[in-house]
Amino acid sequence: MHEFFMKMALDLAQKGIGRVNPNPLVGAVIVKHGKVIGCGFHEFYGGPHAEVMAINDAIQAGCTDFASTTLYVTLEPCCHFGKTPPCTSLIIKSGIPSVVVGMEDPNPLVSGKGITILKNAGIEVQVGVLEDACRKLNPVFITYITTKKPYVLLKSGMSLDGKIATVTGDSKWITCEESRKDVHRLRSQYMAVMCGIGTVLSDDPELTVRIIEGKNPIRIITDSHLRIPLESNIVRTARNIRTIIATTENSDSKKAEKLTTMGVELIYTKLRDGRVDLQELISILGTMNIDSILLEGGGTLAFSALKAEIVHAVRFYISPILLGGVKAKTVIAGDGFSTLSNAFKIEHIHVDFCGSDIVIQGAICLPA
Repeated sequence: MHEFFMKMALDLAQKGIGRVNPNPLVGAVIVKHGKVIGCGFHEFYGGPHAEVMAINDAIQAGCTDFASTTLYVTLEPCCHFGKTPPCTSLIIKSGIPSVVVGMEDPNPLVSGKGITILKNAGIEVQVGVLEDACRKLNPVFITYITTKKPYVLLKSGMSLDGKIATVTGDSKWITCEESRKDVHRLRSQYMAVMCGIGTVLSDDPELTVRIIEGKNPIRIITDSHLRIPLESNIVRTARNIRTIIATTENSDSKKAEKLTTMGVELIYTKLRDGRVDLQELISILGTMNIDSILLEGGGTLAFSALKAEIVHAVRFYISPILLGGVKAKTVIAGDGFSTLSNAFKIEHIHVDFCGSDIVIQGAICLPA
């Protein structure tokens, strides 16, 4: 029974995807005598939390007495003042006698304190119902709150033989329309999208959400020597869409001034292997409250990001076509490895279809 109602709360939580960052996705359900009398989810950053929404929903439905009710919530209720008051206070005040929690909050400001407060108030608390599912719901939040660095998903579209373009550079479109829509969905859900200067020079992308309705992500370009053209789509729209270029002190200072006047934000890192130091960049972006990045672009940046150990997961859209060509660009380029023992390993693999394409997603096995 507990699993059934927690699954409902998990489904509700997903409705907040792309709208609550850097807060977690949270869903809540209130049950009385086996029937749902109130439900809610965290709808937007700075807005009421899921528990508050569920309690208010129950009241609006006519509930005046919360005796004999159970609150199911995917994440431990907060117990501190942030954008909103602590949820533990409202739960206690409402008179809810039983709370079932999916997982303890990894936020150091909470981290078991909310559960303790509820128990000290005489509320029966059960923790760990569908805990694995609750954790899988919030990889972005868990990563960001515990490391202060953004969660990075490496995405790429390719042919069945691993090519991202033909030998002539033709790449529009390798994947099907449904896959392209799915990528735009991801862009709307992640706080930022990142690509390298090579992709900007070859494709002149916008990196916006167009095929579906959704918010545009912050655009981050790695460009060690500021080669980005001032007339590129990225620069031309920088006043309207937040745009960050990560560069180095070796870049052209006069061009940097021009880019700044056109609305571009510049981040400087030290050089590593002749390029932007991705580890330093990720740390800086974390201090800017950027909690998630969809990494798009070519094989060079993909390999550099994997080698720098900043990638947490991959999502590959594989089209049922074969392109061939020794010189055709591949998904992962760079220097590569000389032995199989050094290969990047993927775990928790999930395979699905998106239109005519195969979609493979999995987590990178990062060092402990």
